[in-house]
Amino acid sequence: MADQLLSTASHRLGSLPASYVRPESQRPRLHEVISDAAIPTVDLGSPDHSQIVAQIADACRHYGFFQVVNHGVGKESMRRMMEVAQEFFRLPAEEKAKHYSDDPTKKIRLSTSFNIRKETVRNWRDYLRLHCYPLEDFAPEWPSNPSSFKEVVSVYCKEVRRLGFRLLGLISLGLGLEEEHMVKVLGEQEQHMAINYYPKCPAPDLTYGLQAHTDPNALTILLQDHTVAGLQIRKDDKWIAVGSDDPHSFIINIGDQLQALSNGRYKSVWHRAIVNANKDRLSVASFLCPSNGVLISPPEKLLSEGGRAMYKNYTYEEYYDRFWSRNLDDEHCLELFKNASSLESEN
Repeated sequence: MADQLLSTASHRLGSLPASYVRPESQRPRLHEVISDAAIPTVDLGSPDHSQIVAQIADACRHYGFFQVVNHGVGKESMRRMMEVAQEFFRLPAEEKAKHYSDDPTKKIRLSTSFNIRKETVRNWRDYLRLHCYPLEDFAPEWPSNPSSFKEVVSVYCKEVRRLGFRLLGLISLGLGLEEEHMVKVLGEQEQHMAINYYPKCPAPDLTYGLQAHTDPNALTILLQDHTVAGLQIRKDDKWIAVGSDDPHSFIINIGDQLQALSNGRYKSVWHRAIVNANKDRLSVASFLCPSNGVLISPPEKLLSEGGRAMYKNYTYEEYYDRFWSRNLDDEHCLELFKNASSLESEN
């Protein structure tokens, strides 16, 4: 029910409700997180195109994450996107409740945690989930309050989509493929958005904003509040904090489909969101997703010796159904699609 929203109730909570407390073995162990690490930063405005390609390829192989600056998305568009997101979550409870649903199949919905129907322990997060492409199909159903919401988010979505396609071209080149390869094989890509609100939390060491997971899509473009830390990624069996001092940068991460299409060369890595005791945090995640019927299969050029693919061929619809039938922090979903020959070669 809508009265479960943290953005409605959290100001009344002096202690963490039991439904959000993780078992001791599953807690974030914040004292072990490496805070002085950094992910690669790529300047997309550099005149050295070959260097951009090489930097992205290296980041995709070793981190699965990178930061981009001078990326072409307008600073005003980014600022207005964050502002209208904040305005939405500050709306009165009865206004937000118009958009609430705990049905994960709904294309436009406000909800809380991750999958509140299924979870035994909740996440300290509210989110507004929007489908964004084609805009003319979905934007009319988006919230009308704040009054600028549809216009601001539409402009932002168009700019982010252009950036995503540009990045897919650079990712293709880094694999030694034609620049258009990934855009072509992913089909008429869907675009989704999650506007995430993480209220300040009474006990950040006992819960998550979002527990460890990989992204099932192809590419994620994250706009985050640079004043509040939250995103962490798994690197070399340690959690590292990912922040940014630049409010005009994006964090980019590889989704499961690019790991499969690159035949394992590029990594879709575990990441999570933690929460803060003193400040709210807001982030806007945009996802580029293959068309449902697209067959995910690496090009012959990337097959290992002997012509073996690391993963079985599958459609994105098959993968997506499998992904959402699990718990978010179960084993990497791609493991369920591994070819027997790949498993044998690891033993």
